[in-house]
Amino acid sequence: MKLSLPFVLLLTLTSSTTLAWTVSSNQNPSNICSSSSSRDVSLGASRGAKKWSRKKAWLEQRGFSPSAVAAASTDTETSSGFCTVVGGGRIGSLLASKGSTTLLGRGDVIDPEGTGPILLATRNDALDSIIDACPPNRRKDLVFLQNGYLDNFLESKGLLENTQALLYLSVTAVGVDAVDGITSVNPEGLTAATGEWAQALADRLGSLDLKCNVVSKEDYRPAMFEKLIWISTYMLVGTAKECSSVGQAGSDYKEIVEQVVNELVTAVSKKEGITFQPGTMERLAAYTDVVTDFPCAVKEFEWRNQYFYDLGDEECPIHNGLLRECMEKGKLGFDLP
Repeated sequence: MKLSLPFVLLLTLTSSTTLAWTVSSNQNPSNICSSSSSRDVSLGASRGAKKWSRKKAWLEQRGFSPSAVAAASTDTETSSGFCTVVGGGRIGSLLASKGSTTLLGRGDVIDPEGTGPILLATRNDALDSIIDACPPNRRKDLVFLQNGYLDNFLESKGLLENTQALLYLSVTAVGVDAVDGITSVNPEGLTAATGEWAQALADRLGSLDLKCNVVSKEDYRPAMFEKLIWISTYMLVGTAKECSSVGQAGSDYKEIVEQVVNELVTAVSKKEGITFQPGTMERLAAYTDVVTDFPCAVKEFEWRNQYFYDLGDEECPIHNGLLRECMEKGKLGFDLP
């Protein structure tokens, strides 16, 4: 069956949280397979009926209206491209705007009978409660999109092998088109993902005309630290020097930015045994040109700059000195350890 128009049905929970079911219109009749075995067809239909029965009960238990439940039956969870998105902010709304999607708020329940990736588009400080509330059988499907150093946190949760992604894109407001991390140095884009659901995420971003490179875990690790170095350096220098944007930090304080980047690359290489591809500074400067108006602020310290701060003044003297400069100027919303 071919749908002539896509539609989005907004289902309102009793908690006033909105859940969006999106059905794609690009289904092709040629994708409908025939089989010479009626037994295979009947078995598939039986499994599908059982799956829908469980999902129908799950929706009804949570107070969805009969019409809403009926409309949700058109959603094909097992079809290619389905995902759950947690978080309706700038990134979450963007990811949920194309393809077959269930959009959940932070307090909503993840379907224990569901399938496909669960894209976590929330702040880092929301992760703990989301993971704890996630049905154990679905935790392997969690996809982490957050900025920062997540390794220790994910390891403590037993989720270090889960899919992770580095989103090199900027969305200034909900509903606004994203600015992709395509630069003069990296025309293939800088966004990268690794893990079981990496390709599914790449496909979803591709449907939004955004690039995403699927990489091995070994290649992902230095790329992760490079992104961490970018956000920790430009935000820090810009805050310390009272810049209005990362672009101003990179242009007016180019020498300091380069000193910090080189310092952090050396420190990470020494601690983690990682070899960065040549051209880190060029890649980060080119990305800064793309998001030049992004404002500067040192935040989420425990997920970002603390990794380098904890390496000590011997390894990161310029970085740590700039943090203290920010503290002395009253630019930090927290106390340094």
